[in-house]
Formats: sequence, structure tokens, C-alpha cells
Amino acid sequence: MAEAVILLAVKKISIALGNEAISQASSRFTNFVTQIAELHGSMTRISRELRFIHGFLCKMDVRNRNDQAYEIWVEETRKLAHGIEDIVDEYLHLVRNGHDIGWTFYITEGFKKPKVLLSLNRIISLIKEAEASLVHLFQVKERWVPMANAGQSNDSGYIVERSQYLASASRSISGDLVGIEQNKETLLNWLRNDGMALSTIVLHGMGGLGKTALAANVYKEEREYYDCHAWISVSQTNSPVVILRKLLVELFQGEENLPSKLATMDMIGIQEALREFLKEKKYLIVLDDVWTSEALNYLSGALVQNLKGSRVIITTRIANVAMLASKERVLTIDCLSEAKSWELFCKKAFQRETDHDCPTDLKAVSEKIVMKCKGLPLAIVSVGSLLSVREKNLAEWKRINNQLSWEMTNNPGLDDVRNILYLSFIYLPTYLKSCFLYCTMFPEDYSLRRKVLIRLWIAEGFIEERGESTLEEVAEGYLVELVHRNMLQILECNSFGRIRSCKMHDIVRELAIDLSRKESFGIAFQYQNHGVLDKDTRRLAIVKSSNDILSSINLPHLRSCKIFDETMPSSRILHSLSAKSKYIAVLELRGLPIEKVPDAVGCLFNLRYFGLRHSKVKFLPKSIEKLSNLETLDVLNSYIQELPPGIVKLKNLRHLLVERVSDPSWRAFRSRHGMHIPKGLLNLTNLQTLHAIEAQDQSIKDLGALSQLRALRVWNIKGTQCERLSVSLHRLQFLYNMHIAMFDENEVLRLNMLNSPLPNLEKLCLRGKLDEGTLESSLFQTGDQKLRALYLIWSQLKEDPLPCISRLHNLTQLNLTRTCNGDKLIFRSGWFPNLKFLLVRDLPNLLQLVIQEGAMESIQTLQLAHLNKLKDVPVGIELLTSLQRLSFLHVTEDFLMLLNQCSRIQHIRWWYSTPDQPLSRK
Repeated sequence: MAEAVILLAVKKISIALGNEAISQASSRFTNFVTQIAELHGSMTRISRELRFIHGFLCKMDVRNRNDQAYEIWVEETRKLAHGIEDIVDEYLHLVRNGHDIGWTFYITEGFKKPKVLLSLNRIISLIKEAEASLVHLFQVKERWVPMANAGQSNDSGYIVERSQYLASASRSISGDLVGIEQNKETLLNWLRNDGMALSTIVLHGMGGLGKTALAANVYKEEREYYDCHAWISVSQTNSPVVILRKLLVELFQGEENLPSKLATMDMIGIQEALREFLKEKKYLIVLDDVWTSEALNYLSGALVQNLKGSRVIITTRIANVAMLASKERVLTIDCLSEAKSWELFCKKAFQRETDHDCPTDLKAVSEKIVMKCKGLPLAIVSVGSLLSVREKNLAEWKRINNQLSWEMTNNPGLDDVRNILYLSFIYLPTYLKSCFLYCTMFPEDYSLRRKVLIRLWIAEGFIEERGESTLEEVAEGYLVELVHRNMLQILECNSFGRIRSCKMHDIVRELAIDLSRKESFGIAFQYQNHGVLDKDTRRLAIVKSSNDILSSINLPHLRSCKIFDETMPSSRILHSLSAKSKYIAVLELRGLPIEKVPDAVGCLFNLRYFGLRHSKVKFLPKSIEKLSNLETLDVLNSYIQELPPGIVKLKNLRHLLVERVSDPSWRAFRSRHGMHIPKGLLNLTNLQTLHAIEAQDQSIKDLGALSQLRALRVWNIKGTQCERLSVSLHRLQFLYNMHIAMFDENEVLRLNMLNSPLPNLEKLCLRGKLDEGTLESSLFQTGDQKLRALYLIWSQLKEDPLPCISRLHNLTQLNLTRTCNGDKLIFRSGWFPNLKFLLVRDLPNLLQLVIQEGAMESIQTLQLAHLNKLKDVPVGIELLTSLQRLSFLHVTEDFLMLLNQCSRIQHIRWWYSTPDQPLSRK
């Protein structure tokens, strides 16, 4: 993990030595060329040394996990890298904003030299000390680390070896498995009844789910029906040649003609020997614990398609490896149900009891223990085995339940759980490790929202630039990779497949918190639970606290602070952080009853993310303009009425979220309000998200200069501003999410002046009366149409809009609210083939709704609400036939007649109206 810290320090140094910073330094310190050159020379040498250390750590990470000398050296290296990052941040601030307030705390009163020069001399001195410390660290490594390394294997460390032992032990399990019946039946069916062609089957899921045990159980039963068979444990520490050599030895068991020169054979020779041996045989090969698809590329050159009914089974935690499976031959292993979890626990914890029955007095606490394991078989087995040798009394079991988090990370009896899950972390690429550990900085079972998490990762500096992709695009790739590696679990996706939210499995989180503590990454502070704060704490998440701990402790190196306890005293939080934590980059204070932001916030020169969503803040201070590094400002639904003029000076701003909510149901025409942006909006050229602005002539004109915009909301547009808006929108070629709302329901929205479509537009919401012909305009032209979500709200069209928009074949979400005044809507066969969500609401004159068979074949959620005049609804039978994928039906009381005809629908919800409660849900 220290390698990630080092990479961040190297990244900061590269910025300090970049052309822009050098130019600024030369301009500011024209009389101190020698000192600046000396400073840059030291930074260059430090960067070079750090890159060498990074390479060394990447090579050694798996091997020396338990070497005390090595761990001490790594800890000292990490501290030094943190210190270097702090120094470089100070230098960058001095170069860019040396005249600003906030630097006076470096200067002792009475000095006669210019303050900026004193700061420069101080930084030069600190960087020289860091360089000397780095040299000393290399000397320490030469003296002590090789000695600690002498007895270690070059191939694997304790965790790898123990995990491989556990996989081997899983192979010996036969009748002791619980909850595998359905998966086993599926796997046996694929092995026995899948034709004669070679088939590759993948068992996929997070570590500890029992993939190896299931594969071993089936392998033991089925191997006798094959001419030859082999089980190979694959890991990242094995080379392809070693894997193929092991495979050849396993397959040749009982054979007398094993190649005599196997030990010296190269890759091609082994592949040829395997092909020759397998060409007339029916074979079964299990490749257990595969981490990369590349590891199997060489194997494909050794296997033969001989139409003998051969099978290859792969177990993996990685989604990319699962893609190697034959068509529809991926078996995803999930956590156990509550009933199966209980059965497995009792089988282990009460091995000596009749029928493994749990004593009555222990049942309640046992259920709590099982619940904490969240269906993870390895955790259930390990905890159950641990308890099986403990006294069966209530006090002992309550003690285990109360300290299970501690037991999970410290008890030797639970080593197997730790090692299996730690292995997933060890094998993460360096660029993902910080992102993964950052997910521990949230409460248990917290829903991690994609957009927020990505912005936080960027603010922390975890995301590297990759080609022409934005940092947000790269970060989303990181998130997807963590999901594919089963380090995070998806909670929700949007209608077109992007992750909307995810979470961390509770057991994984407990172990990740332990890792975060050991790696000095950060602390999730919870009163009487995790976390001991000290002056070196760099990241802090306050989950629960009985008092304002930030006022009572000095955290000079704090980089990130997120507070989730909305009851925590908050009046002094910003004052404390501004005075004591000058390096802070992330401040997430959403939901806190903060009423005032002090001027001192302007001293936080490193602040990149400032979150005050749902707070009681009424205004931002003028000093906000000094936050030159600020990338995200989130004051959504706060009490702020206007932004200070200096907001337009924040040229690094990427996400500006200033919308205010007046109607959460979105039914009112003016359900949201934007913010008036001061003159100078065109200066914010890095903006990607702008939610939302109130339409003004100048701001609408300035929008065209924001060429990087991806998401835009504009409220209260007047008809006279539409032409100017069209001109600006035409220049926003990267825009993929657009919400346009008119001033009132009588103003006409005219976007016909857009003379070409927006090429990347995926989500479009038009709120207001549409001009005739709008649906035939370039905005709705097909071609390379990417539009996935369309909201036509208060459009007041005279006729059925469906024929015009039916050519948008990629639509997955459609919202028709007060869209038309006609009396008929007809969804014809073949229309909207990819549509998953449909809302039809508040169409006052609708008399007939027709869904023909073959329309909307992918629909999953159908919501029909407040269609008071609707009399003819021929959808009941179609819901049972053509809408086979429908899983949610939302209807108002006038649609209850449909419910008896919808037996295949899994979940039904409906709304009904009453005089005193216009909108209720039942």
C-alpha cells in the first residue's frame, strides 16, 4: 500500500516540475533563480529515488508481509512520502498564491525579510531534509531488509501460501457443504449434457463464497468419467510455464511416458506435448483461483477441440476472467440465504449436539453472530468452528458477538478469513488500492453513490490521467474494475447499465478497516469503536461521535474529513479545520446543521472538494474565491440564495451543484430552482457539471464557452432566450445529460434552431410547452443517436408523440408527464425494444392506452398514474404475454382492476388519491 502513497508524492512532484509551475516560479522569484534551481534539482532526485522504491515495493509486496524489519522500513518510507507530499503542496501554493492570507502562520513576528522569501527558504530547507532522509532510508534497507529477506521464498509469502493451503483443504470437503444444491445441479448438468464440443465453465464470485469447495465436490464425483483429469491451483505468483508444466504432470498421472526432459522444456515444447497427449482423450481440467485472463492465453494453445465432451472449469473472483467462459456458462456464486447461513453455522458451532441443534438460550445471540457474517460461507464456517470449542454459555457468546469485529482482524482462529480476503487486496493494481481503502471511510452498509465517490477520489489525487479520457471517465473505470474484482457489490444500476450505487460487504469492510489502520490510510471514527486519532491522521470519517472531537484535537496533516453524524455539534467544525488542518483537500459536511462558513475557509489552499449539501448555510464568504484548487462545490438544497462574485475565479472548478428543491415529487411545474451565476461564467472552462443555473441572458450566452460540460440544468427559461440557448448548446459537443425547464407552462420551448444533433447526448429532459415540430428537429435525429433516457414533461402536445420518438431505438427510460392533450397513446409492435422504464402520468384527456404485443419487450417497470379519464386499457392480457420481463407495476387507485390479471409480476405498488392527501403510496 505504501507504493500508492509514493505514486501520489511522485505525481505532486511532477506537477511542481511541470512547465506551468516552473513558469510561475520564474515569474514570482526572478531574483532567486539559484535557489529555485536548487529546489527543482532536489525534487528531481527525490522523484527518481521514489520511483525506484515504488518498483521495489511492487515486487516485494506479496513476499515480505510478515517481515518485521521490512514492515518498519515500509512504514518509515510511507511517513517520508507523506511529508514530501505536504512540502510540495506548500511549494505549489507559494508559487501560485504566495501573496494570499493564510501563510502568516509560517512567519514569526519580527522577521524583516519578505514573508514569501522566508516561506521559500523554509521549503528549500525541508526538501533538503527529505532528500537526506531518503538517502538514509536506502542505507537502512541495505543493512537490514536483505537480512530479513534471506529466508523467504521468492515465489510467495505467508498469505499466498496459506490461501493456497485453504484452497487445497477445500478440495477434501465432500458432504459438509450447505446451500450448494442448485449450483451443483447446474454445474453437473453443464458437465454431463452440454454436447461433445469442448466447453469452458466459470465459477465466479468474491473470495470466501465456496467456489473452490463446489468445484472440488463436483470434480471428485465426475473425474472418473473422463480419460484424464487435472486440478491446478493458479495464482499470480506462478508463471505460465510453471502452470503448464504442473498441468502436464497432473494429466500424466498413471502414465509411463511422461516427457523425460519436462524440467527443461520451453513453453512451445510443453504446449506441443499437451496437444499430443490430449488429442484423442476426453479430459476434465479445473483451474482454481485464476486472477488474470492473460494467465490462460498460453493454455488455449495447448488444448484441443476433439469433440470428446471435454470440459474446463475455472474458479475466479475477476469478471474479466469470467468472460473466458463458453456462451452462457458462467455460474455466479452468491452469498447464502439467511436460512442456509443458519444451517451452516449450526453445523459448525454445534458439531457435537444432536442434529446440530442450537441451545435455546444461545439462539438469539447466535442469530446476531450469523447476521454479521452476511452470508459469507468462509466467515460462517470459521466463526462457527471458533465457537465450537468455546464454552456454551450466554456470557461467553455475548462477548464474542460484541467484539466480533476485533476477533475478525486479530484472532488466529480466523486467519483463513483474513488471508482469503487480504489476497484480493494484495493482488489489486497499485492504482486501485487507495480507491478501495477509501470505501472504508463511510458508515457500515452505506450506499456509495457513483458520482460522489468518483469526485472524492479525484479530489484525493487517486486518479491518473489516461490519454484523452477525463479523470471522471478514468475513475468510473476504476469503480467498474473494483466491482469486477468483487471488492465492491452493486446495489443499483441505471436503466442503461451504469453503476448508480454500490456497497462493501460487511466482512470485507471490517478487514479493510484493519488494513486502512495498518497502512496509516485513514480512520473511520465511531465512538467506543474504531479509530484512535493522532496528529499524523490523514483521513478521517466521523461516523458517530458524542462531541465535537475536531475542536479538542490537533490534526495538522489531515487531508480528508467527512462527517456522517448529523447530531454532532457543528458550529465550530469549519473554524477548527481552517485553523489546524491547512492541507485538507476534502470536506464533506452534508446534512449538518451548519449555518455559517467562516472567512478562514479561504486559507485552505489545498481544498478540492467542499460539500455542504442539505446544510443550513445561507451564504458563502467572499474568501471562497481564494480556493484556487477547488474542483467540486456541492451546496445543493442548502439555504444559499446567491453565490459570491468571486466564484467565477475558481478556474479549476469541475462540478458546481447549487440547485434548490421545492417539490421532491417533481409534479409541480417549478419543482426546482437554479442559482444566478455572477458575471464571468465563461471563465469556468473546466466545468463538467452545472446543476443548476437560473436563465439570464448573459449566463446563457456564456454557456457556449464551457466546452467541457457533460451535465447541464437550466431553469426558468423564457421563450425569447431560446435562440441564444440553441447557439450555446450547439457548442457543447460533450454534453450527455441536459435538463431544460421553462419559466412557466405557457412559455414555449423552441429548440428548432439547433441545426445539428448533440452527438453525445444520452439523457434529455424538456420541461415546458414544446414548439410544434420539436420532435422532428435535429435534437431527435437518429443516425448515431445515443439518447437513452427521455423526459417530456408539461409538453402539451396536441397529438400522440410516440410515432415521432419511436425511432429512438436505444431508449431505456421514457417519462411522459403532461406530455400531450390527445385522447390516445398507442405503443405499436416493435417500438422501443430496449425500453426498461416507462412512466405515463397526468395526461388529462387520455381515453385509450394501447400496448400491442411485441412492443417494449424489455420493459421492467411500468408506472401509470393519475390518468383520470382513461376508460379503455387493453393491457391486462399483454402484461402476461408480451411484457414478460415486467417486475414492477406502479398504478393509481383507478388501475386496481389490473392487479388480478398480473400474477407474474413480482412486485406491485400503487398510488391512490384522497381529498386530504393528494399523493399517497400503499
